[in-house]
Amino acid sequence: MIKLFSALILSSFISLTAVAAEYSDGNGYTTIKTPVRTSDPSKIEVTEIFWYGCPHCYKLEPITQAWEKNTPSDVDFKFLPAVFGRGWLAHAKAFYVADLLGIEDKLRADLFNAIHVERRNLNSEDALASFFVNYGVSEDEFRKQYDSFAVNSRLSQADAKIRAYGARGVPGIIVNGKYLVSAETANGNGNIFKVVDFLIEKERQK
Repeated sequence: MIKLFSALILSSFISLTAVAAEYSDGNGYTTIKTPVRTSDPSKIEVTEIFWYGCPHCYKLEPITQAWEKNTPSDVDFKFLPAVFGRGWLAHAKAFYVADLLGIEDKLRADLFNAIHVERRNLNSEDALASFFVNYGVSEDEFRKQYDSFAVNSRLSQADAKIRAYGARGVPGIIVNGKYLVSAETANGNGNIFKVVDFLIEKERQK
């Protein structure tokens, strides 16, 4: 029994060593020069930087959804809309309107599909107001929230965080304000959350 237990420990150690060798700074992820403070220090924060209009974000979405369903209890998972171009602002505002109204989870996949599958032009306040009607939000309520102090404040905070992360494109996953994972660093969308899981475990060991 002791020999079997020792063998299991050795096997686990070898497995962890192999994973550690697989990912390192510059290979799987990049380390953020100055760590960014997270919202809840008692949890490991994972943040996806995205844009509804990004085809790569659209392709990552099913993978994100599958991973999100099994988010560990010690992990705080968030979305952060980026505004890297003038045409991105409307979608970032739409995210925060949906978030404030408690419907972002219901709306996210549909909005991605409307843009990338149905090829609908949803880049304006008017178009988005009509889209939100399908989720029980009147156009008046949407417009009220769209230019509200709450939405604009969150946009400013998001922009400041993204600059602090040093992110320059989407999608990007930030782990605990310390590491940036992208399709480029992880060698493909399919590997992104493998690296994220590795980094979560790395943070747990601290």
